[in-house]
Amino acid sequence: MRKYFGTDGVRGLANEFPMTATFALRLGQAAARQFYKGGKKIHRIVIGKDTRISGYMFESALVAGITSMGLDAVLVGVLPTPAIAFITRSLRADAGVVISASHNPYHDNGIKFFSADGHKLPDEVELEIEQYTEELIESGKVSISTDRIGKAYRIDTAIGRYVEFAKNTFDKEIDLMGLRLVVDCSNGATYKVAPMSFEELGAKISVIGNEPNGTNINEGCGSVYPESMCAKVTEKKADMGISFDGDGDRVIFSDENGEIVDGDIIMGICAKYMKEKGQLSKNTMVSTVMSNLGFERSMNGMGIDVVRTEVGDRYVMAEMLKSGYNLGGEQSGHIIFSDYNTTGDGLVSAMQLLKVVVSTGKPLSELKKIIELYPQTLKNYKVKNKIPLSELPKTSAEIASVEKTLGKTGRVFVRYSGTENKLRVMLEGADIAKIEEYAENIGHIALKEIEELS
Repeated sequence: MRKYFGTDGVRGLANEFPMTATFALRLGQAAARQFYKGGKKIHRIVIGKDTRISGYMFESALVAGITSMGLDAVLVGVLPTPAIAFITRSLRADAGVVISASHNPYHDNGIKFFSADGHKLPDEVELEIEQYTEELIESGKVSISTDRIGKAYRIDTAIGRYVEFAKNTFDKEIDLMGLRLVVDCSNGATYKVAPMSFEELGAKISVIGNEPNGTNINEGCGSVYPESMCAKVTEKKADMGISFDGDGDRVIFSDENGEIVDGDIIMGICAKYMKEKGQLSKNTMVSTVMSNLGFERSMNGMGIDVVRTEVGDRYVMAEMLKSGYNLGGEQSGHIIFSDYNTTGDGLVSAMQLLKVVVSTGKPLSELKKIIELYPQTLKNYKVKNKIPLSELPKTSAEIASVEKTLGKTGRVFVRYSGTENKLRVMLEGADIAKIEEYAENIGHIALKEIEELS
């Protein structure tokens, strides 16, 4: 059986398998079969999307698949991924589906699901949906009678619901009056909700990346390209910059000096604040193996434990649920405040950081000094095939050699992207020039070995 789901749903080039309208139809049918539980008068699945032009095609295909299996399809249009998790819970729907390829270019797209409680699906549920999809592709048979076919309808209140939800995570006794913000919406799913939320709380905002045309999502803007935000912060003499990715589940910041502040530092600032307020569950937070070693040691120095997971915010959330933690996230800006939402939420994360800035009266440039990061480099290499690293002896030997050289002064982490055909090589160490050299050596050896074995 083929594997369709990666670390964040099914993803690929639009109009190339598996991201075709035909496959989306079958995937929609399989998901509807999975989520239909019976015992309810109304069965419905919420469908949201980002601003990619191919979103129309996949939205229609999913509607056809879901309604052909007897469930209703509720269309909410362009909304951030975390908004779909919230709306799914709010409407008491059977599931939610998001059409998005997150931070990827517009020609890619993806489909990911939320369960009725707003959580991303565990591996075993994704496997069942994959099996159902394969069965439907092979047989083409649908056993739903005409009188059970579902209907599709749009709701116009979703944007307002989510904006109110996000604003309500901000303390009611404070506001953003007098604060100057640059907001980069990446020409993506936050282009309406983010400016609306900050303005309604009193901030004076300058917005960029808020003119989506179907093909400019993540193009030279957003959290993948935060340089535009940083430049605008300097130009406008703003207090802070906030840069979302295409589907709004991650966020990167700029301080008032135009310097980038990543997810590790944001988690650290918020963890310290929450601990001081007695709000950090078990004085522990969750991060992934990609988080900086300096971040972890800074946290430990404040009496905060750090638990690490695999890369992917769903693995972070799984650990948080299992152990009862309420803060976790990734260096990339996926941050989960589980007291508010069930997945990484860029807008909620921005609200929580702004809460610290306003409450303490300190600028972000001062707040970030509590975290001392180690020099880190991350290299991305395009690959044709994701040959398991265990089957690359030359690459494994080079990794082992570098690890021995670095000892306790650094670390090496090599993995394939779960959403793209890329090999990621990350190193930390005291000497940035050296770790850059080590990372490039590992990458070049891996590329050559993969080419030889392909």
